[in-house]
Amino acid sequence: MKLGTHQAIQPGPPDGSCEQRGPLGPSQQVSGQNGAVPGERGKQDKSVKRGNWGNQIEFVLTSVGYAVGLGNVWRFPYLCYRNGGGAFMFPYFIMLVFCGIPLFFMELSFGQFASQGCLGVWRVSPMFKGVGYGMMVVSTYIGIYYNVVICIAFYYFFVSMTRVLPWTYCSNPWNTPDCAGVLDGNISSHAALNLTHLLNTTQKRTSPSEEYWRRYVLQLSDDIGNLGEVRLPLLGCLGVSWVVVFLCLIKGVKSSGKVVYFTATFPYVVLTILFVRGITLEGAVTGIMYYLTPQWDKILNAKVWGDAASQIFYSLGCAWGGLITMASYNKFHNNCYRDSIIISITNCATSVYAGFVIFSILGFMANHLGVDVSKVADHGPGLAFVAYPEALTLLPISPLWSILFFFMLILLGLGTQFCLLETLVTAIVDEVGNEWIIRRKTFVTLGVAVAGFLLGVPLTTQAGIYWLLLMDNYAASFSLVIISCIMCVAIMYIYGHRNYFKDIEMMLGFPPPIFFQICWRFISPAIIFFILIFTVIQYRPISYNEYVYPTWAISIGFLMALSSVICIPIYAIYKVCRSEGDTLLERLKNATKASKDWGPALAEHRSGRYAPAFSPSTESHLEVQPLQPEKGQSEVAAASPMQGSNGSAHSQDSRL
Repeated sequence: MKLGTHQAIQPGPPDGSCEQRGPLGPSQQVSGQNGAVPGERGKQDKSVKRGNWGNQIEFVLTSVGYAVGLGNVWRFPYLCYRNGGGAFMFPYFIMLVFCGIPLFFMELSFGQFASQGCLGVWRVSPMFKGVGYGMMVVSTYIGIYYNVVICIAFYYFFVSMTRVLPWTYCSNPWNTPDCAGVLDGNISSHAALNLTHLLNTTQKRTSPSEEYWRRYVLQLSDDIGNLGEVRLPLLGCLGVSWVVVFLCLIKGVKSSGKVVYFTATFPYVVLTILFVRGITLEGAVTGIMYYLTPQWDKILNAKVWGDAASQIFYSLGCAWGGLITMASYNKFHNNCYRDSIIISITNCATSVYAGFVIFSILGFMANHLGVDVSKVADHGPGLAFVAYPEALTLLPISPLWSILFFFMLILLGLGTQFCLLETLVTAIVDEVGNEWIIRRKTFVTLGVAVAGFLLGVPLTTQAGIYWLLLMDNYAASFSLVIISCIMCVAIMYIYGHRNYFKDIEMMLGFPPPIFFQICWRFISPAIIFFILIFTVIQYRPISYNEYVYPTWAISIGFLMALSSVICIPIYAIYKVCRSEGDTLLERLKNATKASKDWGPALAEHRSGRYAPAFSPSTESHLEVQPLQPEKGQSEVAAASPMQGSNGSAHSQDSRL
């Protein structure tokens, strides 16, 4: 939706939440709350048509749920263990300070200032709107396969509701002679266990949880091209996943903002329960020491720094479009600087905390088996659906711990999935921007959900896990880095850093701190470029256990990665060709120049250089004529920002 179109002249409901503008009497005054401008009736810091968060807690919880996802649980602890334990924390937090938080703040401030999704914000420099389309493509890919992971977690959650977990023993029809369970009767002592592991040089032991995962849940085929049949239980759980996501987003941020009170907080309750249970187990200390023991010699290894930068970048959800979208529903004067620091630190602290939960249980399992922790440590789906579930079978009342663990995975996944879907829906609705589609936003959400379900069906086949990992490795890897780098350059060097700093000062009441100004202009783009080079140098063809992907599959992976990046040059060429000008240079200047409707979406916030100097032309999308009698007072007020009690800036306005 193009905010401001008809908004200033539409009569509102009887309660005065969106009054028709006009000269105000001396008694017409409302108190300025949450950034509202005091002294003028109906001039509130919110968009009635587009909607806003109910309060800032909803925004913070949604953003935490978006940033804190499955990767915090199944990727960070393993990376930390592999890259020097406690020593990995040093480059990790360096990258957080110099790259993570600055990029997070940039995206939040970008979306909040324009109150537009990942497409509408590019009025700042229309030639780069392809970056927004690239973000939409990336969010589409991630949204398709992310919900499949959630559906598998749903499946494990449902099958855990039994007296004995189905992956506890090797006596099931799907098990092979190689299966050796930690609770099977033929293995009763550490000596027997060690003998079994010595024999593993000739006969590979497979755990019952691994065979349950591969031979029963997935019924894994032998090749990515051999799709086999659709696994109906997974298909049913995929339907459940999409129904849950749709119902939570049925009224946009108004409904999802209420749901996140539970989905964003309860995982911490589960993590704490599992943590308390884990550290009381024998061998837990050994596992935690593996996780945290510093290996300082690895700090000089470039791969460690590359992994730290990549983990920060991907974990915070930069360049997905979700941060811009979520911030676009903020009130204009919300202190997104404070929010970005809170959310980024919460995300990283969750990763560290999850490491204690994971490695305490893995240490207990390693102690039980009489093997090194490195033998049972894993990451990705292997940790979530094989290693950790097997460790849970060793606990008393194991179904209870399994239910809690998979319920936590479901909630972590849903928090991210909400934002991915909302990113796509918001981009579509904002881009069309007319009354018809705004009233039918629920149907747009339903359409996107149905399309996501249908596109996810191939991932529930017997070769589905191959395709899921292919999308995870290629669709959302180096393309995100390129998108983020171009976004930094476009805002800082094409639009101009001085202009952007003035915009933030107008919105927050203070300019961004010097540290962030330096990071945005120099340090963060340099780190992003380093991540890109590191990703290229460290590239290895994808494999899944012993299966090596064929060349044609890897080619499809590269095409998926390219499909998001290619949007940027294609749209840039299109925009240059459509721009006015006799020479290429003139066309480039016009294509990169901020459009007339760039700026705050609501007319009452368009002060200073965004205030219309003359009657709006027919080309402008902002109909502010009814506000003309008040323009003089609002511009004077904009020059003297007043700090509100909640730390956000307000504009002191006078009455006519």
